[in-house]
Amino acid sequence: MEFPTIAVIEDESIIAAAVAARLRREGFRVEVAPDGPTGVELCERTRPDLVVLDVMLPGFDGLEVCRRIQRERPVPVLMLTARDSETDMLVGLGIGADDYMTKPFSPRELVARVRALLRRVRKFPSPPDTTFRVGNLEVDPARRQVRREEEVIHLTPIEFELLYTLAARPGVVFTREQLLSEVWGYREGFGGRTVDSHVGALRRKLGPDLLRTVHGVGYAVEAGGY
Repeated sequence: MEFPTIAVIEDESIIAAAVAARLRREGFRVEVAPDGPTGVELCERTRPDLVVLDVMLPGFDGLEVCRRIQRERPVPVLMLTARDSETDMLVGLGIGADDYMTKPFSPRELVARVRALLRRVRKFPSPPDTTFRVGNLEVDPARRQVRREEEVIHLTPIEFELLYTLAARPGVVFTREQLLSEVWGYREGFGGRTVDSHVGALRRKLGPDLLRTVHGVGYAVEAGGY
């Protein structure tokens, strides 16, 4: 049986060692890098199944690491940040991170999120070939592309899956818990802010009116476009 490989890119040696030890106890193969350049080289060499990536790193930061490794190939990224910085989170999500956790974090929750992100990569169904329109956008599930007129709008893999989940059932209101389950594979009630942050990232790329917030409930794509 092939065990998934996790790259842990973290400069705080105590945290890196603790995360690596916990993941190894859970059956994962783990490789560790202490800075940005070494982390990129590690990902190029080992081609991990998932990356646990600190934002603040020597050499260059985790955001630059995320950019470089996502250029190489799409890979799930769980970012760690010592600061509750909305800017770091949104930039990280916009360049391909799937989720984030703020230090200090629960090792049990980190393992649960790692497992869920790996399941999502394996299980997300192949969408139908038929393109459809939502607002002034054309959604092409087969190519996993979104276009406005002739312009292709770059979405990260998880942004596309979130948009597709909402747009395939226009007018239906999804709770955060439903979206966390369907898009991220989370089933333990954590990650609500992740949904909000990804919706915010989609609004900046697609316009503010496509995704409707239903206060106290969740989100929907407007049935009649905009």
